[in-house]
Amino acid sequence: MTAGFSPLRRGGAHAQFEPAQAALLASLARQVVELLRDGVPDPQVAEADGDPLAQLVGVDGPADPPDDPVLARLLPDGYSDADPTAPHDDGGELADANADFRRYTEPGLRDGKVATAQSVIAALHEAGVDDPDQPVDVELDADGVQSWLRCLTDLRLAIGTRLGVEQDDEDRWESLPPDDAARGMHEVYDWLGYVQETLVRTLP
Repeated sequence: MTAGFSPLRRGGAHAQFEPAQAALLASLARQVVELLRDGVPDPQVAEADGDPLAQLVGVDGPADPPDDPVLARLLPDGYSDADPTAPHDDGGELADANADFRRYTEPGLRDGKVATAQSVIAALHEAGVDDPDQPVDVELDADGVQSWLRCLTDLRLAIGTRLGVEQDDEDRWESLPPDDAARGMHEVYDWLGYVQETLVRTLP
Protein backbone atom coordinates (compact mmCIF):
# COMPACT_ATOMS: atom_id res chain seq x y z
CA MET A 1 0.00 0.00 0.00
CA THR A 2 1.76 3.13 -1.22
CA ALA A 3 -0.86 5.59 -2.46
CA GLY A 4 -0.46 9.07 -1.05
CA PHE A 5 -1.49 12.67 -1.66
CA SER A 6 0.32 15.36 -3.63
CA PRO A 7 -0.51 19.08 -3.73
CA LEU A 8 -2.47 20.66 -6.57
CA ARG A 9 -1.22 23.90 -8.12
CA ARG A 10 -4.55 25.60 -7.50
CA GLY A 11 -4.61 24.41 -3.90
CA GLY A 12 -5.94 21.26 -2.32
CA ALA A 13 -4.62 17.77 -2.89
CA HIS A 14 -4.83 14.77 -5.21
CA ALA A 15 -4.32 11.05 -4.71
CA GLN A 16 -4.83 8.01 -6.86
CA PHE A 17 -5.87 4.90 -4.94
CA GLU A 18 -6.08 1.36 -6.17
CA PRO A 19 -9.68 0.10 -6.12
CA ALA A 20 -9.04 -2.08 -3.07
CA GLN A 21 -7.45 0.82 -1.19
CA ALA A 22 -10.34 3.14 -1.93
CA ALA A 23 -12.87 0.47 -0.97
CA LEU A 24 -11.00 -0.09 2.30
CA LEU A 25 -11.07 3.62 3.14
CA ALA A 26 -14.80 3.81 2.41
CA SER A 27 -15.49 0.70 4.49
CA LEU A 28 -13.51 1.98 7.47
CA ALA A 29 -15.23 5.36 7.32
CA ARG A 30 -18.65 3.65 7.21
CA GLN A 31 -17.71 1.57 10.26
CA VAL A 32 -16.84 4.73 12.19
CA VAL A 33 -20.21 6.23 11.23
CA GLU A 34 -22.00 3.08 12.40
CA LEU A 35 -20.04 3.02 15.65
CA LEU A 36 -20.82 6.65 16.41
CA ARG A 37 -24.50 6.25 15.54
CA ASP A 38 -25.21 2.81 17.05
CA GLY A 39 -27.68 3.05 19.90
CA VAL A 40 -27.55 6.85 20.11
CA PRO A 41 -31.00 8.44 20.33
CA ASP A 42 -31.78 11.65 18.53
CA PRO A 43 -31.07 14.74 20.65
CA GLN A 44 -34.00 15.58 22.90
CA VAL A 45 -35.11 19.00 24.02
CA ALA A 46 -34.87 19.30 27.79
CA GLU A 47 -37.99 19.45 29.88
CA ALA A 48 -39.08 22.87 31.04
CA ASP A 49 -38.14 22.05 34.64
CA GLY A 50 -34.80 20.46 33.64
CA ASP A 51 -31.32 21.89 33.33
CA PRO A 52 -31.68 25.48 32.06
CA LEU A 53 -28.48 25.26 30.02
CA ALA A 54 -29.61 22.04 28.38
CA GLN A 55 -32.92 23.71 27.66
CA LEU A 56 -31.15 26.69 26.13
CA VAL A 57 -28.87 24.55 23.97
CA GLY A 58 -31.73 22.27 23.03
CA VAL A 59 -29.88 18.99 23.56
CA ASP A 60 -29.03 16.86 26.55
CA GLY A 61 -26.43 14.21 25.86
CA PRO A 62 -25.17 11.37 28.07
CA ALA A 63 -23.27 12.27 31.23
CA ASP A 64 -21.23 9.05 31.42
CA PRO A 65 -18.35 8.14 29.11
CA PRO A 66 -18.95 5.35 26.57
CA ASP A 67 -18.22 1.77 27.63
CA ASP A 68 -16.63 1.00 24.26
CA PRO A 69 -12.93 1.95 24.51
CA VAL A 70 -12.90 3.14 20.90
CA LEU A 71 -15.79 5.50 21.50
CA ALA A 72 -14.09 6.66 24.68
CA ARG A 73 -11.07 7.66 22.57
CA LEU A 74 -13.17 9.28 19.87
CA LEU A 75 -15.31 11.09 22.45
CA PRO A 76 -12.86 11.93 25.26
CA ASP A 77 -13.56 13.59 28.58
CA GLY A 78 -12.98 17.30 28.82
CA TYR A 79 -10.82 16.90 31.93
CA SER A 80 -8.44 13.96 31.71
CA ASP A 81 -7.39 14.10 35.39
CA ALA A 82 -10.88 13.53 36.72
CA ASP A 83 -11.52 10.55 39.01
CA PRO A 84 -15.19 9.52 38.82
CA THR A 85 -14.85 7.60 42.11
CA ALA A 86 -13.33 10.49 44.08
CA PRO A 87 -15.34 12.40 46.71
CA HIS A 88 -16.60 15.76 45.48
CA ASP A 89 -14.05 17.70 47.54
CA ASP A 90 -11.17 15.45 46.44
CA GLY A 91 -11.30 15.58 42.67
CA GLY A 92 -14.96 14.64 42.31
CA GLU A 93 -15.73 18.15 41.09
CA LEU A 94 -13.70 17.34 37.97
CA ALA A 95 -15.83 14.27 37.39
CA ASP A 96 -18.91 16.47 37.70
CA ALA A 97 -17.39 18.90 35.22
CA ASN A 98 -16.69 16.03 32.84
CA ALA A 99 -20.30 14.89 33.09
CA ASP A 100 -21.55 18.38 32.27
CA PHE A 101 -18.99 18.77 29.46
CA ARG A 102 -20.09 15.50 27.92
CA ARG A 103 -23.81 16.26 28.19
CA TYR A 104 -23.47 19.50 26.28
CA THR A 105 -20.79 18.58 23.75
CA GLU A 106 -21.00 14.87 22.93
CA PRO A 107 -24.02 15.02 20.60
CA GLY A 108 -22.38 17.75 18.52
CA LEU A 109 -19.03 15.95 18.54
CA ARG A 110 -20.66 12.74 17.33
CA ASP A 111 -22.50 14.62 14.59
CA GLY A 112 -19.30 16.38 13.50
CA LYS A 113 -17.31 13.16 13.27
CA VAL A 114 -20.13 11.44 11.39
CA ALA A 115 -20.35 14.33 8.92
CA THR A 116 -16.58 14.23 8.39
CA ALA A 117 -16.58 10.49 7.72
CA GLN A 118 -19.56 10.84 5.40
CA SER A 119 -17.75 13.53 3.41
CA VAL A 120 -14.84 11.12 2.88
CA ILE A 121 -17.25 8.40 1.75
CA ALA A 122 -18.95 10.86 -0.61
CA ALA A 123 -15.61 11.93 -2.11
CA LEU A 124 -14.64 8.32 -2.73
CA HIS A 125 -17.97 7.53 -4.37
CA GLU A 126 -17.72 10.65 -6.52
CA ALA A 127 -14.27 9.50 -7.59
CA GLY A 128 -15.57 6.08 -8.65
CA VAL A 129 -14.94 3.75 -5.72
CA ASP A 130 -17.79 1.54 -6.93
CA ASP A 131 -15.83 0.51 -10.02
CA PRO A 132 -13.52 -2.34 -8.95
CA ASP A 133 -11.55 -2.20 -12.21
CA GLN A 134 -10.39 1.42 -12.25
CA PRO A 135 -8.03 3.46 -10.07
CA VAL A 136 -9.80 6.03 -7.91
CA ASP A 137 -8.62 9.63 -8.38
CA VAL A 138 -9.54 11.84 -5.43
CA GLU A 139 -9.21 15.61 -5.66
CA LEU A 140 -9.77 17.68 -2.52
CA ASP A 141 -10.20 21.39 -1.99
CA ALA A 142 -8.99 23.06 1.21
CA ASP A 143 -12.11 22.05 3.16
CA GLY A 144 -11.85 18.51 1.85
CA VAL A 145 -8.25 18.27 3.01
CA GLN A 146 -9.26 19.22 6.55
CA SER A 147 -12.14 16.72 6.54
CA TRP A 148 -9.87 13.91 5.37
CA LEU A 149 -7.23 14.77 7.97
CA ARG A 150 -9.84 14.61 10.76
CA CYS A 151 -11.32 11.38 9.45
CA LEU A 152 -7.92 9.71 9.07
CA THR A 153 -7.16 10.67 12.67
CA ASP A 154 -10.39 9.05 13.81
CA LEU A 155 -9.71 5.90 11.78
CA ARG A 156 -6.24 5.51 13.26
CA LEU A 157 -7.53 6.15 16.78
CA ALA A 158 -10.21 3.49 16.31
CA ILE A 159 -7.87 0.86 14.88
CA GLY A 160 -5.04 1.66 17.27
CA THR A 161 -7.36 1.36 20.27
CA ARG A 162 -8.81 -1.94 19.09
CA LEU A 163 -5.34 -3.36 18.51
CA GLY A 164 -3.82 -1.93 21.66
CA VAL A 165 -1.10 -0.08 19.75
CA GLU A 166 1.54 1.48 21.98
CA GLN A 167 4.49 3.74 21.32
CA ASP A 168 7.64 2.01 20.04
CA ASP A 169 5.98 -1.43 19.82
CA GLU A 170 6.93 -2.19 16.20
CA ASP A 171 8.81 -5.34 17.24
CA ARG A 172 5.57 -6.76 18.61
CA TRP A 173 3.83 -6.53 15.24
CA GLU A 174 6.80 -7.70 13.20
CA SER A 175 7.03 -10.81 15.39
CA LEU A 176 3.53 -11.92 14.41
CA PRO A 177 3.06 -14.45 11.58
CA PRO A 178 2.50 -12.83 8.16
CA ASP A 179 -1.03 -14.24 7.99
CA ASP A 180 -2.02 -12.99 11.46
CA ALA A 181 -5.14 -10.79 11.24
CA ALA A 182 -3.84 -8.37 13.87
CA ARG A 183 -0.63 -7.87 11.90
CA GLY A 184 -2.69 -7.17 8.80
CA MET A 185 -4.76 -4.53 10.60
CA HIS A 186 -1.60 -2.97 11.99
CA GLU A 187 -0.32 -2.65 8.42
CA VAL A 188 -3.56 -0.84 7.58
CA TYR A 189 -2.99 1.40 10.64
CA ASP A 190 0.51 2.24 9.38
CA TRP A 191 -0.75 2.86 5.85
CA LEU A 192 -3.40 5.28 7.10
CA GLY A 193 -0.64 7.13 8.93
CA TYR A 194 1.36 7.35 5.71
CA VAL A 195 -1.65 8.66 3.76
CA GLN A 196 -2.30 11.21 6.49
CA GLU A 197 1.34 12.32 6.49
CA THR A 198 1.33 12.86 2.73
CA LEU A 199 -1.87 14.89 3.07
CA VAL A 200 -0.34 17.06 5.80
CA ARG A 201 2.58 17.80 3.46
CA THR A 202 0.19 19.31 0.91
CA LEU A 203 -0.84 22.05 3.34
CA PRO A 204 0.47 25.51 2.41
